[in-house]
Amino acid sequence: MALDALDIGAGLASDALKAEARALTARADGLGAEAVLRLARDHFGAGLALVSSFGADSAVLLHMVATIDPATPVIFVDTGKLFGETLRHRDALVARLGLTDVRSVKPEPARLAAVDPEGTLWYRDTDACCGVRKVEPLALSLTGFDCWITGRKRHQAETRANLALFEADGDKLKVNPLAGWTSRDVEAYRVAHDLPAHPLVADGYRSIGCMPCTDRVAEGEDERAGRWRGKAKTECGIHLGLAGREAFGSGI
Repeated sequence: MALDALDIGAGLASDALKAEARALTARADGLGAEAVLRLARDHFGAGLALVSSFGADSAVLLHMVATIDPATPVIFVDTGKLFGETLRHRDALVARLGLTDVRSVKPEPARLAAVDPEGTLWYRDTDACCGVRKVEPLALSLTGFDCWITGRKRHQAETRANLALFEADGDKLKVNPLAGWTSRDVEAYRVAHDLPAHPLVADGYRSIGCMPCTDRVAEGEDERAGRWRGKAKTECGIHLGLAGREAFGSGI
């Protein structure tokens, strides 16, 4: 995909950060996913972290990161609404891959008490629920990092179709080493490296988030069709840039 067609900057990012994202994307052009990760590691050093949901596709990127440096910080947001299978999958992968710095972060209890005391906000306002349970704790946990790794892919949704390998978001950069990968690429890598599948994938869940807002996906549907089923919502908010996150109730 031509560089000028990619989404390089979002979320009120500075021109300097957008230029850095553009330069890194140009350097990464034609590299494999692991090489893109090594480029990011060399460039950002200790300022790089992986944000992982430990969801349907997560084992692949976690394996690559563990191969390069198992001490890479991995941030996992435990919203308090996740499937038990996801938590057990997380623990199994951490042990299997030897990851040594996995940080499970949770919503602030005071914020939950004020905004979602009964735990039913997801039913009334999914954006606000994502804001307090996911967007805010992730933003706080990324303090001190310059760049974070995501597992997003262009084929997943229209909002991701022009995803760049590096992009500017607020005051940070993001690297998307699997941007050009398909579902077949992910599965082929998982099988080749004998990585465990998320237990819910076999039950029809192809994109896995919080339990109340995740549904099975029928044959032929988009793999994210089961997220927020029946609502005009395709993203939890963490990838919508600073302006988008403010709309989700968090200006952090």
